[in-house]
Amino acid sequence: MTDSMTNPLGVHALVWVGDTSPESIEFAVQRTVEAGYDLLELSLHGLDSFEVAHARATIEGASLKVACSRGLSFEADISNEDPAVVERGVRLLRSSIEKTAALGGDILTGALFSALGKYSRPVSARGRANAVSVLRDLAGEAAGLGVTLGLEVVNRYETHVMNTAAEALALADEIGADNVMIHLDTYHMNIEEDDFVRPLHLVGDRLGYVHIGENHRGPLGSGHIDFTGFFHGLADIGYAGPITFESFSSAVVAEQLSADLAIWRNLWADGEVLARQAIAYTRAQLQAAHARPSAPARA
Repeated sequence: MTDSMTNPLGVHALVWVGDTSPESIEFAVQRTVEAGYDLLELSLHGLDSFEVAHARATIEGASLKVACSRGLSFEADISNEDPAVVERGVRLLRSSIEKTAALGGDILTGALFSALGKYSRPVSARGRANAVSVLRDLAGEAAGLGVTLGLEVVNRYETHVMNTAAEALALADEIGADNVMIHLDTYHMNIEEDDFVRPLHLVGDRLGYVHIGENHRGPLGSGHIDFTGFFHGLADIGYAGPITFESFSSAVVAEQLSADLAIWRNLWADGEVLARQAIAYTRAQLQAAHARPSAPARA
């Protein structure tokens, strides 16, 4: 257990805005700072229209950290068996790594290993081998730019490559790169894991990024996720990395991404109220977890 709370607290830009236009970036950065967060996570969908230099200047001007995330499409899926499809995924991931570095970020995470969507069958041996090979090569390129790649553990309805912390560790071991880390998300853990503590102990110091979100993706504490156990588990392993609040509502998320994420209803309408409540809730959980007395030494 660590002695103090050192985690950068982040919020996903989709809490504030549905796109990455310059105006939306400025709005998201302003609201992130006003709500008291340290980090803004940007989804790198729509790369062609993303004005990176403007975004970096805006983020750095506000003294914020930035992390980037993305998933792949079925037309650019590195776990596919078709070399042409895999190559499209390679180009998309390489561009995303370059954009992350250009933004001043050092983390690109998400479902980097497959399309983000429901598959009709398990990943094939060849498809898995393709994903491992691509990520091994791209991890080398990312290292040269100071970027760490995160393997976000997502549920069975959003990938067929891996769905649990144990499977993520196996995939990371196959990739075999020092700048590939595990990313856990309470929303997905709620579907796939037996509890919210043992996966944290299993991953240990290979955990590099955390998403906190409710089981229905609404306000923290309004669902049934065991955040007490989860934050105690983070304290157990001495996790000091980013903790980013992620919540989606069809009131904000762009139509295509809303469809990709199956956001069919408005879980909230006011991102500012949501984000302020989330950071207060997170700080309280961290404080409670770190206030526990240390276990007595064994004889």
